[in-house]
Amino acid sequence: MSQLVTIYGGSGFVGRYIARRMAKEGWRVRVAVRRPNEAMHVKPYGVPGQVEPVFCNIRDDASVAAVMQGSDAVVNCVGVLSEVGKNTFEAIHVDGAERIARIAAEQGVGNMVHLSAIGADNESPSAYGRSKAAGEAAVLQHMPNAMILRPSIVFGTEDNFFNRFAGMTRFGPVLPIARGKTLFQPVFADDVAKAAVKGVLGDAEGGVYELGGPEVKSFQALMEEMLEVIHRRRLVISLPGFAAWLTAFGFDMMQAISFQLIKNGMLTRDQLRQLACDCVVSEGAKGFADLDVQPVILGSVLPDYLWKFRPSGQYDAITGSARNLRHDG
Repeated sequence: MSQLVTIYGGSGFVGRYIARRMAKEGWRVRVAVRRPNEAMHVKPYGVPGQVEPVFCNIRDDASVAAVMQGSDAVVNCVGVLSEVGKNTFEAIHVDGAERIARIAAEQGVGNMVHLSAIGADNESPSAYGRSKAAGEAAVLQHMPNAMILRPSIVFGTEDNFFNRFAGMTRFGPVLPIARGKTLFQPVFADDVAKAAVKGVLGDAEGGVYELGGPEVKSFQALMEEMLEVIHRRRLVISLPGFAAWLTAFGFDMMQAISFQLIKNGMLTRDQLRQLACDCVVSEGAKGFADLDVQPVILGSVLPDYLWKFRPSGQYDAITGSARNLRHDG
């Protein structure tokens, strides 16, 4: 019988790439999610029955243990960018990660991969960064040989970064951002998946790996590159500190007074604190080179999925060609 990996959050942005690659490796893949009926897109990653979404609540011991039964390896991809309801940083990044690692140790699971983030630090100015660091410590307490992956900003077809800002360009001539000088090292989701597979298969030693792409660029430079890809002219404005804080505060208050019916998916005060720190690979940290993975550059992937934000969408190249013909005539 083929080996089994349980991927918590395996239908999410990065998790689905890991699930697809593990299916290609011939493993059975159990995708543990809160809403299995919304995770059916993972089933075609393998032959019938090879990849199966199952219900799991990572806040519950019994639920986590049930879906882990018989697993040879586990991957934890569950994370939140902002707190909503019971899904707090503490509950998801710390308690949830600790629960998965503890139960993995109890069940004798061989390998564990835990998805964290660059910026995980007990001294981070953001609660997000501190919770990620606490989650890593909790995982290593129970699974000392676990692989911890810390990616920089992750891009790919389903990302919530470039897609969100590209969508904002439809509403006016100005694209406002916060802390435009902050540096990022964008990494492709599938490259993160390649690293995770190394950990699942036991082809790489445990420990912390910081994952960044080949390029380091400022937030503002990333937005300008995105604008070139979607063929739109917009003025990218980095909001002054007070204006950025006031904007984040306003969105946070909107979520609070609506009793979280309106979710702050734009900018939280904690995200603003997080943006105060560069999101790049630390000097001397283990990374892609240690995993024999060659990461791709941002420009080779962005056009594959941002074309829909161009003025004429999929017909933009045709429209431009026709315009050139008129000019030639």
